[in-house]
Amino acid sequence: MKAFSQFDPPQTGGWDNLVWFLGNEANLTILVRTFVVAAVSTLLTALVAFPYAYVMTIAGARVRTWMLGAVLVSMLLGILLRNFSWVILLQSNGPVNDILAWLGLERIRFLGTLSAVLMGMVHVLFPYMVLPLYSVLQAIDRRLLLAAESLGATPARAFLQIYLPLALPGLIAGAMLVFVLALGFYITPAILGSPQQSLISNLIYSQFERTAAFGRAGAMALVLSIAALAVVALMAKVNRRNRMYGGTP
Repeated sequence: MKAFSQFDPPQTGGWDNLVWFLGNEANLTILVRTFVVAAVSTLLTALVAFPYAYVMTIAGARVRTWMLGAVLVSMLLGILLRNFSWVILLQSNGPVNDILAWLGLERIRFLGTLSAVLMGMVHVLFPYMVLPLYSVLQAIDRRLLLAAESLGATPARAFLQIYLPLALPGLIAGAMLVFVLALGFYITPAILGSPQQSLISNLIYSQFERTAAFGRAGAMALVLSIAALAVVALMAKVNRRNRMYGGTP
């Protein structure tokens, strides 16, 4: 691996590239920011995707087909096209700010902020959360909710104590997929964000492109991969425990 075979002064060999990365406060700040952005984008994607997937399970066949088709078409569109569409929407004189001005509110600077990055990431990651969720939700027997309500449970309590635990495997599967994908995002932060809010993928690219420091880039990629695997292993353990206690529909 380049992390252990190629070095830039003052690194000379062994674990020096990893020590350089983990001993640099700026690098650790970017690493933490990457995980925070990935976690927040996963949460936001779940909040948007769950109602959409739920509606797909109760909608008629024709509406469900159109909703599923919209998700699949979104996946087929190029990631550059989707990100540049957000540039048009969020620019200072774009539709979003025009609506804010029409409502009597001040125009907001979206581009170059983490908010814009999160919007773009949620848009791109949405299908990867919806599809696992829908596959689990459509298998849940809705008569269980009716039975709970007939025994005195409120609709909210029946949802929280019966429907949501049964939906948890789909949420966890979607969250794992979305979180891992979010960790490696490069184009969206590069287009919608700013250099001051770079994520680890942008830092890795800069090591390749500007300084040809392949060893340092390899060390960053190694740390990111190990951290991502640890998170996935933890989420998989939670999913197994949920199945053990009867959370699978």
